[in-house]
Amino acid sequence: MSATAPAAPPPSVLPDCCNIGVVLRTLLAVNGAVMVAILAQAPTLGAAILSFIEASMLVELACLASLLLLCAGRKVLSGFPPWVQRGACTLVPAAVTALIIRFLATLNLFLVDAAGLSMLQGVVSAAVMGYLLQHYFELRTRAFSPALAEARLQALQARIRPHFLFNSLNAVLSLIRSAPRQAEATLEDLAELFRALLRDARDMTTLEQELRLCEQYLSIEKIRLGDRLQVEWELTNMSDDVLHSAQIPSLLLQPLLENAVHHGVEPAREPMLVQIHVSRWGDRLDIAVINPHHPERSRPGNHMALDNIRERLALLYDVEAQLVTTIARGYFEVRLRFPYVREDE
Repeated sequence: MSATAPAAPPPSVLPDCCNIGVVLRTLLAVNGAVMVAILAQAPTLGAAILSFIEASMLVELACLASLLLLCAGRKVLSGFPPWVQRGACTLVPAAVTALIIRFLATLNLFLVDAAGLSMLQGVVSAAVMGYLLQHYFELRTRAFSPALAEARLQALQARIRPHFLFNSLNAVLSLIRSAPRQAEATLEDLAELFRALLRDARDMTTLEQELRLCEQYLSIEKIRLGDRLQVEWELTNMSDDVLHSAQIPSLLLQPLLENAVHHGVEPAREPMLVQIHVSRWGDRLDIAVINPHHPERSRPGNHMALDNIRERLALLYDVEAQLVTTIARGYFEVRLRFPYVREDE
């Protein structure tokens, strides 16, 4: 009797209301819609501004409370079918708005008709805005992972495979007679690396696995480049627990190291140092890759991997992630900053 395969989890269509980018977009959209509605009814601009100020107490409280509840319940709600998740995005703002209007009205802190808004209108407006914003964020998530991003990833991987594969195989061939054990270990590293390259770019991995993959890549390049490739690792506030549990996008760091080797080490004849700094500060991870810069011997194609990584960070973390490049004192630096997310979260 064959074992039944576990059912796939339902797709998540719930916006990440813990994300600063989602919070900012929601506040801007709701406040903008309220301002437009008030302007359409107010006789003068001054009256519209006054009505908006009076209504802002309800608007901000309702938005922030709804976002807080959806953020707290995201892990639980993500396990329900999509229609339940969409319903939560509609019903939670409506219920929160009703409670806040009732509460503020009893305290005489909010006049229900200060902006021409009744209880029913407030609840319906909140439900409609919740539905529209959920639909917007769902469409935005889909828009970040269509053919364009996938085509760029495939082009990136197609560039890595032939260039790196042929050089690595030549390096292994040179070791077969003189160092057979090293040749065998290099082939194992190569197989592991290409297994990762075939993985879906949307997959997540642990920081420990990504760093091990990078070490395997650099060990292969070390055979080919010899003493020309010098590597310096610096890990700050990185306990074993952080390395085991921190979730990062698969193949986030390896393409940056390949760029560093390709543009910073290969053009030179003397030893060149590639520096990798990985640190955690509170709920943020900071990764920097620094390599020598040779403007007189620069090669094209450095931006494909950077653009791909920038798109993936925007999809996963929105405005909470940054990719910054700088050139200073003869060095090219790529620095990534994004949230520290644990595997069990």
